[in-house]
Amino acid sequence: MRDLVRLIESATPPGRDRALDALRALAILGVVLGHWLVTALIADSGTVRGASPLTHLPEFTPVSWVFQTLAVFFLVGGLVAARGHAASRARHESYRHWLGARLGRLFRPVAAVLVVWTVVALAMLAGGVPWQTVHTLGKLVLSPLWFLLVFAALTAATPLVARVHPLWPLAVVLHVDLIRFGLDGPGWVDRLGWINVAAGWLVPYCLGAAWSRNGLKDRRTGWVLLIGGVATTALLVLFAGYPAAMVGVPGAPVSNLNPPTLAAVTFGLAQCGAALLLLDPLRRVLRRPAAWAAVAVLNLGAMTVFLWHQTAMIAVTATGLLAGELLGHGAFLGLHSVPDGYGWVLARVAWLPLFAAALLVCCAAFRTYEKGGRPAQAPRDRRPAERKEARRA
Repeated sequence: MRDLVRLIESATPPGRDRALDALRALAILGVVLGHWLVTALIADSGTVRGASPLTHLPEFTPVSWVFQTLAVFFLVGGLVAARGHAASRARHESYRHWLGARLGRLFRPVAAVLVVWTVVALAMLAGGVPWQTVHTLGKLVLSPLWFLLVFAALTAATPLVARVHPLWPLAVVLHVDLIRFGLDGPGWVDRLGWINVAAGWLVPYCLGAAWSRNGLKDRRTGWVLLIGGVATTALLVLFAGYPAAMVGVPGAPVSNLNPPTLAAVTFGLAQCGAALLLLDPLRRVLRRPAAWAAVAVLNLGAMTVFLWHQTAMIAVTATGLLAGELLGHGAFLGLHSVPDGYGWVLARVAWLPLFAAALLVCCAAFRTYEKGGRPAQAPRDRRPAERKEARRA
């Protein structure tokens, strides 16, 4: 372990901002732990269905405030993409080469998930597993992919949106919500909300792009975003009827996340402010080689962790279900029982280490798909004088 820590420390470029990697790692861990804590698989009459403890225990809504961290990922993503595109242009690389390199790192591991789960789904159906169970598990595994599709679309649009002020997409979200919730319109009004899938996540993405232009240097920006975002979100929840949960809750009439609402966006801005304020403390902590090694290792497999964390939870749940049937134990509390009490919450926390162990196995098996091959260096454009010399030759 010490050799690994020394290797990572020596391989890290001196000018790398380790705090950005830490923010990305925290965002991924937030999503993973959030899903593990607010998602339940219930064995019911020979089938498995999904449920959420937030339906039965609304007092645990603050869990969604802590672990719904996608805005931070889009913030860092906008910063890194804008910087990377500017550096690519300075090297005279084509847009196609830059985009291919970035999207390749996103979608190579996606292919592995799709192939594995296609085979698993077909095998379950062939083995007589009810369609409802296959649908529940498939939806649980594949639903996080919407995030990657949105992130990929914003990445592709980086040259167009890199200089867009975050207030513009925020204004779009505001007006869409005014129409959705303020007017008694026809059915198409609800569908109008899907505009916010792009506009809502464009807000932190554009904020990250502004950061790349040194537009967020002052810590006052962090405090303004944090205090203003928290205050606005509280007002929207208390007086405008927005849900308090920042994730979808089964049976709720409105979800803050599907599609994103104004409350989700303002809460995301508060998280972005907190992220900016954490930069200096994170930089101090990550001067320690061991702390930095942990962050670096997680970032090297970030997409694998994100894509396989639901599979890890499903594997442990399925194993527990089979063990319960063999032992005549019935449903294990916190694993595949109804999430309707504090006992379920405590038991679920106790299951988390097993979920993590299963995820480590998945990472060991599929991490190689995230590495991929090193993209070939794009040919640089020749300067006019060099082209003239070539023609003479």
